[in-house]
Amino acid sequence: MNPGQTEQPNDGRPIGRRVFLGTLGLGALGVIAAPPLQRGLESFLGGIAGKDPTGLTGLLPNGGGFRYYSVAASVPHRGAADYRLTVDGLVDHPRSYTLAELRALPRTRLVKDVQCVTGWRVPGTPFEGVRLSHLLDAAGVRSSARALRFTCFDGTYTESLTLEQARRPDVLVALRMQDKDITHDHGGPVRLYVAPMYFYKSAKWLSGITVTDRVRPGYWEDLGYDVDAWVGSSNGRTDEPTS
Repeated sequence: MNPGQTEQPNDGRPIGRRVFLGTLGLGALGVIAAPPLQRGLESFLGGIAGKDPTGLTGLLPNGGGFRYYSVAASVPHRGAADYRLTVDGLVDHPRSYTLAELRALPRTRLVKDVQCVTGWRVPGTPFEGVRLSHLLDAAGVRSSARALRFTCFDGTYTESLTLEQARRPDVLVALRMQDKDITHDHGGPVRLYVAPMYFYKSAKWLSGITVTDRVRPGYWEDLGYDVDAWVGSSNGRTDEPTS
């Protein structure tokens, strides 16, 4: 669903009717607005969505084409001073990366369609980051390993991949999206990006990668979503695979 985590609306105070009608107009404007206005609109809608338990703001169009969701009532901000990504579990060399250390690693850039399991798609979206396989190789994955569990600093969301899926060249620990650093609303400063799967697999606000001996279903899988979320062949949908 959302750019990262697709989820139910946050708890919070409802937005007023006047504000909501105003955001509808802004959302329509964002479809045709110049890029600077679109970026401002995305930020505005992201902030409103965090206070909208109705979820109506998640239906608004915006310049980036994404929708805003979170499963947590609030999500702390993390930046260069306090962000950490841990890699642990069935590995020989557990590691905690700072944001600067991740940014210093070799990067891969992918341009693929983003497909939400609810039906919306954002075509040709650039993502840039470190291949997940690179971090796994550096950690020294043990022979008993079969899967990965991902945790997020929202304190709620989790995801999973098999080890084979995680080693694909189109699975990134993403640092940039749409050719700019990933913003907080889009799951920054670091998020998972699993290009060939529905967007709920691309966990936002990534903070932990744990190598495990079996697949442990993530947040949405525990609520009925498919664990293997290939676009076009899962969750009862028949979308075209992402390009």
